[in-house]
Amino acid sequence: MANAREIKDRIKSVKDTKKIASAMYLISSTKMRKAKAALDGTRPYFSALRLEIGRIFGYFENIESRYFYAKDYKSAIDKPDACLVITADKGLSGAYNQNVIKETQKLLSINKDTKLFVVGEYGRQYFLRHNIPIEQSFIYTAQNPTMQRAREICRTLLDLYESGTADEIYVVYTDLQKDINQSVQTVRLLPLERKYFTDYSSADKAGYEFWPDAKKVLHSIVPAFLTGFIYSALVDSFCSEQNARMIAMSNASDNADEIIERLSLQYNRLRQADITRQITEVSSGAKAQARKRKARAQRNEQRHNS
Repeated sequence: MANAREIKDRIKSVKDTKKIASAMYLISSTKMRKAKAALDGTRPYFSALRLEIGRIFGYFENIESRYFYAKDYKSAIDKPDACLVITADKGLSGAYNQNVIKETQKLLSINKDTKLFVVGEYGRQYFLRHNIPIEQSFIYTAQNPTMQRAREICRTLLDLYESGTADEIYVVYTDLQKDINQSVQTVRLLPLERKYFTDYSSADKAGYEFWPDAKKVLHSIVPAFLTGFIYSALVDSFCSEQNARMIAMSNASDNADEIIERLSLQYNRLRQADITRQITEVSSGAKAQARKRKARAQRNEQRHNS
């Protein structure tokens, strides 16, 4: 059994760990709030793009585009040719990274030759350790999602699609929902499905002209829309990571409190036992001294009487 000093040192160590966990919680909370504010600032623009795409389909129901499936297409994961995987740069965020990896492995089980495009150091290291080839790794950090980085990723994936190298491109990311729950999403990035824009295709049809024509307008809008989707996926993943880390750090702080309480109780018991032992030793010593004095007094009395 550990002595009182060892227990006291461990209590101090756990308290220091709790301070670190609390600091990480506050940092993640601040990062998530800033990222969500940046995303909310861009949503109106990309919502407007989605509205315009829906309006074009509302005007021209049979319009064809290389970026879209045919009108009667039924949604299904067929044979993914490429996949953008968004992970974090580090751990300490619960099962956040593991859930993204599991979802990616499902796509790889459908097509083991799926080209992987990875954001986040955790995903890069995982695929390298398991000898899973990566087509391209976006080496900048996942900790700072920006519109410029979303454009770079979108351009890379569009080049792959337009060259015919990939017929279907997916993105695996973590969506942070309004109730702070998070779930890993697998979304087909290209080709797009028309039904995704059906809520907007009923927009008013009064007096709009498309120049030079609707098809070219559609083709110029779609890359910008895809950039917005990728940016949203980057920010959602980043916010989900911070939320997962906040939960993990909160649990760590709660566990630290339980450990400190248990160790404090153990420390107090040892201290109480030590105090009891010291009192017993003092009492025993006092009794021994009393008996010794009594015996000496008796011997002196016997000598005096004799």
